[in-house]
Amino acid sequence: MPIKREKSKILQQRAFKSMPLGVNSNFRYWGDDITPYVEKAKGAYLWDVDGNKYIDYRLAFGPIILGHAYDEVDAFVIGEIKKGLLAAMTYELEVALMEKIVEMCPAVDMARLACSGTEATMHAIRVARAFTGRDVVIKFEGNYHGFHDYTLWSTYSPDQAYGSERSPISIPSSSGIPRSITDLIITLPFNDFDGLERVLKSRGHQVAALITEPYQGNCGGIEPQPGFLQFIREKCDEYGIVFILDEVKTGFRIANGGAQEYYNIRPDLATYAKSLGNGYPVAAFGGKKEIMSIIGHGVAQGGTYTNNKPGVAGAYATLSILKNNPVLATIEARGRRLMDGLKFIFEDAGIQVFFSGHPSMFSFAIGVGSVTNSRNWSDANGEYYLKLADAAIDQGVMPDHDPREPWFLCYSHSDEDIDKTLEVYADIVKVVKP
Repeated sequence: MPIKREKSKILQQRAFKSMPLGVNSNFRYWGDDITPYVEKAKGAYLWDVDGNKYIDYRLAFGPIILGHAYDEVDAFVIGEIKKGLLAAMTYELEVALMEKIVEMCPAVDMARLACSGTEATMHAIRVARAFTGRDVVIKFEGNYHGFHDYTLWSTYSPDQAYGSERSPISIPSSSGIPRSITDLIITLPFNDFDGLERVLKSRGHQVAALITEPYQGNCGGIEPQPGFLQFIREKCDEYGIVFILDEVKTGFRIANGGAQEYYNIRPDLATYAKSLGNGYPVAAFGGKKEIMSIIGHGVAQGGTYTNNKPGVAGAYATLSILKNNPVLATIEARGRRLMDGLKFIFEDAGIQVFFSGHPSMFSFAIGVGSVTNSRNWSDANGEYYLKLADAAIDQGVMPDHDPREPWFLCYSHSDEDIDKTLEVYADIVKVVKP
């Protein structure tokens, strides 16, 4: 029987009067009368305003690496904010945090703080342009790098809109983005060795930066084909392009050193947010000293809230816990068991499914045997995925209401949570048919 949503429906109608779509981010809107409104969160669980409890696999779109309202982090933050929330000067704790980031991230010699992943990628691109003296940026279809105008291209459009793989069309993902930016953006299919080579031969010396997620965290967890990240590294070196690795989702999640450690790849710059602070508002970007050192020497970067104490303290406490405890190994083991269990359930029911991504942040596409980019990901049965998600949510298991978004796990997810999730999916697969 469907869960109660009466209070959420009432709150949504109230919210419509003061907020577009009744939410403060488009991604939080699922639709009229089905969008949940949350009351509280603790550990691996959410409770909505109707009192329904869920095992949370959204984790605030990925930041919650330890668990909601994690006591050790919160206690440290509370102690620090009593000394002041914000200053137009630098706290010693900021210095200690940046030292920790440099220590943990193999490709980072120096770093700066920001307040969101969007800010981090925006600043990284500006620095890359300043360093190279060029303007053009390459990004891959289906990759999401924040809400600023220079990266919100070819992110969510239907694959038919992207044109030929040999000659892709860059599609703005929102009204309000100046069409003139088209000349400064090149979009390509992910994992396309030949396409990247072809574009670089004709325009490589105009390109300031190539930005990519290590795997596509907003499009089905699509992983890089063997050698693709290394190919990017080689080509960026060949053409003098700044390689920006967007680790907003993978950083401090798939390894303590992020994708740099996991894939043994060394970008020129990297961007971070999400797991960096276990939900507190903090982000960062950093990389080679040669590149980062131009900041402040004719290159602007800053922000009133970049050293906000809750974010800085939350990040320092979170990274300390990650460094000193088997957090990520524990998450990986439970995530692997969940992936394997779900795969068995689908295969036992005769349903074709393709899993991708790291066990701490994975996705699955139904009805296809493999996925290499956003174009062939669209062949998956997204409608059936959503039917299953709706049924799971009614049973207290909450994946995202978007097939593109990965399942996230945190340190607070227990073996019992995994068991419950598998039991729910084993039941709903028998009832909800493609």
